[in-house]
Amino acid sequence: MQKLCGITLLCAILLALAGCDRQSAAETDQTRDFLVQGLVKELEPDGKTVLIHHEAITNYMAAMTMPFEVNDTNLLRGLHSGDEIQFHLVVTPAKGWIDRITLLRSNAPTEAAAAPSGFHFLAALPPLDEGDELPDYHFTNELGQPVSLGQFKGASLALTFFFISCPYPDFCPRMTGNFAAAAKELQTKTNLGPWHLLSITFDPTNDTPAHLRSYAQTAHYDPNHWSFLTGDGRQIEELADQLGEQYWRDGAGLSHNLRTVVVDPRGRIRRILTGNKWTVAQLVEEMLQAAGPGQTKPK
Repeated sequence: MQKLCGITLLCAILLALAGCDRQSAAETDQTRDFLVQGLVKELEPDGKTVLIHHEAITNYMAAMTMPFEVNDTNLLRGLHSGDEIQFHLVVTPAKGWIDRITLLRSNAPTEAAAAPSGFHFLAALPPLDEGDELPDYHFTNELGQPVSLGQFKGASLALTFFFISCPYPDFCPRMTGNFAAAAKELQTKTNLGPWHLLSITFDPTNDTPAHLRSYAQTAHYDPNHWSFLTGDGRQIEELADQLGEQYWRDGAGLSHNLRTVVVDPRGRIRRILTGNKWTVAQLVEEMLQAAGPGQTKPK
């Protein structure tokens, strides 16, 4: 009997190991590797992020300027703005990173100082900050219906910016994934009151209501709580500009930063989350705090 138990345990271990091997193989099958050339535009203060204007990546991403994280901070040692580099980019469905950099040519920093091609410049608008009232901009949702920001007064609101064809998992796909997870969590909060999420495209030429609806359905969205907005490019530009969302045409692609905004039921901005490091739990907590009386930061 003892020998039989030992054989059974050994079989179980072997089966578990085989399962792990299959899982690892599946993850490996979804990993993509690219060798890319680009120009260093800026080294971020966090010591692990570099802003690169990169060439078009065949069958993946158009040429554009965007920040990439490295898996080893030593890779950025000695790099400067203006350096021409070749880098190895690894991309999985959930994350991307650089694991190898080769310096091709060191250039003067002034070469990286010029404004990106296609950058949009607007007449000066007052920047919006926490405590300010959100202006009543007008858009069109994924169902082809007119939507104004003012109609969400009385509800806790979160909005972010994205575009459908953005392929890099740490950027627009992460914003959509985070909103999907937040929506699922918010639906369990009985003390929240009315709430809504808005994903606003800054590529209105390509992101039509029909395309937005198909995209929204892949995110398993509930139109009662989450809308995907497009509309007049000028309206989108002005709102983005006031919130610090920057985007520009960079060859065939779109380069951009990230802004996610939480608004309280009075229509005042409670929090502006920059970048892509905020968590689903943080967003949910901000929405809950926005719903409470007197939670908006005063001017």
